Amino acid sequence: MATMAGATETRGLASEGTRWGQLVFGIICMVMIANLQYGWTLFVGPIDQKYHWGRAAIQVAFTIFVLTETWLVPIEGYLIDRFGPRVMISASGALVAIAWVINSMADSLFLLYVGAAIGGIGAGVIYGGSVGNALKWFPDRRGLAAGLTAAGFGAGSALTVIPIAGMIQSGGYQSAFFWFGLGQGIIVIVVALFLRAPQAGEVAAPASTVVQQTRRDYTPVEVLQTLPFWVMYAMFVMVGAGGLMAVAQLAPIANDFQIAKIPVSLLGLTLPALTFALTIDRVLNGICRPFFGWVSDNIGRENTMFLAFFAEGVGIYALLYFGTSPVLFVILSGVVFFAWGEIYSLFPATCTDIYGRTYATTNYGMLYTAKGTASLLVPLANVLTSATGSWHAVFYVAAALNIVAAIMAIAVLRPVRRKFAT
Repeated sequence: MATMAGATETRGLASEGTRWGQLVFGIICMVMIANLQYGWTLFVGPIDQKYHWGRAAIQVAFTIFVLTETWLVPIEGYLIDRFGPRVMISASGALVAIAWVINSMADSLFLLYVGAAIGGIGAGVIYGGSVGNALKWFPDRRGLAAGLTAAGFGAGSALTVIPIAGMIQSGGYQSAFFWFGLGQGIIVIVVALFLRAPQAGEVAAPASTVVQQTRRDYTPVEVLQTLPFWVMYAMFVMVGAGGLMAVAQLAPIANDFQIAKIPVSLLGLTLPALTFALTIDRVLNGICRPFFGWVSDNIGRENTMFLAFFAEGVGIYALLYFGTSPVLFVILSGVVFFAWGEIYSLFPATCTDIYGRTYATTNYGMLYTAKGTASLLVPLANVLTSATGSWHAVFYVAAALNIVAAIMAIAVLRPVRRKFAT
C-alpha cells in the first residue's frame, strides 16, 4: 500500500505554534471560499436582470455547486490524504479563481453551470482538506479544531458580503465576480503553500477519557462496511435537511405573522424582525461550530449531539407557536441557527475518533456527502406546503427530524460505536 502523505518520516512532537499555525492557515482558506456559497444570493438578481434567464434556471447553478462541492469530496479526500493538502488546496485555489472569472463572462446558462461545477470542485477540495488537516493536527481537541475551521466557512462571508454588494452596486456583478474571484483564489494558493499534514510522531495520542478514540486507522472501504458510519450518515441527513427546511421558511412565517418589518431592539441593535433574524444567522452559524466542538471535547460527542439537536428541534417547534412576537421570533430563530451549524464540527470529529487519523480526510469526505443528500430533500418542503396548503407541516417534520436524531445519538450511535470499538 502506498505511504500516505505526511507519514514518510518520524519527527519529534510539533510545537503548539506549529499546530495552531496549521489551523489558522486552514481557516484562512475556508474564509476565502465562503462567498462561493453564502455570497451567491447577491448575484442572482443582477444576473437575471441582465439576461432574463429566470431565477429558477439561475439557481440550478447553485445546486450544481453544492453537489460537486459535496459528492466529490471522498475522491478528493483520498488524493489529499495521498499527496498532502499543499498541492491539492493550492491547485483548488486556482479552480476557485477560474470559476468566478467564468461567471463574470458567462453569457449563457451553460457557462454559468460550468463555472458552478468548477467552483464546487475547488471548494470541495479546500473544505475537505482544511477540515481533514485540522482533525489530524488536533487529536486532543478535535471538536474545537474542526469547529474553528468550519466556522471559517460558515461565518467567513460576513467579512466580504458588504464589499461584494458595494462592488455589484457600483461596478456591476461581472466586476465583483472577476476581482473577488481572482483575489480569493490567489490568497488560497499562497496560504496553501504553508499547509502540511503532521508526520509520524508530531502529534501525541490524547490522554482524555471523555472522548473514546480508536488506535487503528480504518481504510475508506472498511469504513463503508461498518454500522456507525451509516448511523452518522442518517443523522447528518436528518439534521441537515431539517435545519434547511426550517430556515427556508423564515421569510414566509415572518410575513404570515405580519412581523417581518416590525422593529426589534436587542443588544443595542434595532432592525426589522426578519432582517434581524437573517443577520444573526451569519454570526451564530459561525460561533456555534467551535462552541459545540469544544463542548464535545469535554462532555463527549453523543451527549453534545443530543443537546444541540434537541435544542434545534424544540426551537423550530417553538418558533411556529411563539413567533408571533417579533422579539421571540428573533430569539427563537437565533436558537435554531445556533443549534444547526454544529453538525460541521461534531460529525468530522466523531468520524475521526472512530476511524482514525490517517484517512481522516477521505473518511469524513464520505460522510460529508450527506450535506448534498440533505440539500436534495429540501425541495420536499415545497411539496409538503403545496399538499397541506400551509408551511406548518414543514416545521413539524423539521422539528421531528432533529428530535429523532437527538435520541439516536444516545440510543443508537453511542451503543453502536462502543460495540464497534470492542
